[in-house]
Amino acid sequence: MNAPLPPADTLRTALAGLLDGLPPKAAAQAVERLIANYRGTTPTHAPILRDRSDVVAYAAYRMPATFEAVRAALEEFADAVPGWAPGSHVDVGGGTGAATWAVNATWEGARPVTVLDWAEPALALGSEIAAANPELKSAQWRRSRIGATLTVESTDLVTVSYVLGELTDDDRAGVVATAAAAAQAVVIVEPGTPDGYARVIEARDRLIDAGFHVAAPCPHSAACPIVPGEDWCHFSARVARSSLHRQVKGGSLPYEDEKFSYVAATRFTPDPAASRIVRKPQIRKGQVLLDLCGPDESLHRETVTKRHGPLYRAARDAEWGDAWPPADTP
Repeated sequence: MNAPLPPADTLRTALAGLLDGLPPKAAAQAVERLIANYRGTTPTHAPILRDRSDVVAYAAYRMPATFEAVRAALEEFADAVPGWAPGSHVDVGGGTGAATWAVNATWEGARPVTVLDWAEPALALGSEIAAANPELKSAQWRRSRIGATLTVESTDLVTVSYVLGELTDDDRAGVVATAAAAAQAVVIVEPGTPDGYARVIEARDRLIDAGFHVAAPCPHSAACPIVPGEDWCHFSARVARSSLHRQVKGGSLPYEDEKFSYVAATRFTPDPAASRIVRKPQIRKGQVLLDLCGPDESLHRETVTKRHGPLYRAARDAEWGDAWPPADTP
């Protein structure tokens, strides 16, 4: 009997099957229109994904990137809460369920899952896609207005990914407050832009005010040391590009990098990274330059050279967003 495919491969296969029968040109045009809507600065009070063709095109284009960004955030979060796994999960504004797949890829096994979104076509397609994963077949897909009036039943984990930018200030505050009141852990992911980072920092502050501890990416729960307007904290996840990606964006590279900002916080005490690599490591002859956010609420650069032995070898393998130093280095 063949072993089941990893969630990422299962999701990729399911998404590829969706495009059968949908003309490539129509799919590309739908994606371009939807991207323009999502990149707009005016919050909407109606679902952007209107019908199945919209949802199919956008899911095939965006789900892999959202999945990889959320999975990258969850993997760092999981490292900060060793021994913990969510017994239940609510995905707020989950659309077709990319974050639900990412949670399943991070913590194997079936668990009660509820996906809340206001776009019925997205929920219907999400349920259809989830049927390809035995551990997600029992997930509940419920239509709900994502805003200040949102209600969420008590759960271990709430994810809110690529949602806050669609909301008004009051609705953003309401969603974060509702998530904090319902969950033991909250993970929020936004695009890795200055505006996305600002929304994450706003949510981070609200979670701390609600009694949460930051588990990742920050090594502390104090104020972010980045000066507003001068820089922003974001990370990168590698995404395999589909033929639809190449058609919409042009080019021939088999991958692209999804930039994202995130915060993961818990009501219980986590074990956050000692420091976090916040820029791509610079490898020079005989040395590696690491830009770090440290536990003393500072940003600083550390130079690791050959004389550091195993630590130098670890630095050469280190990636943007990793905890530093690695737990297994002397």
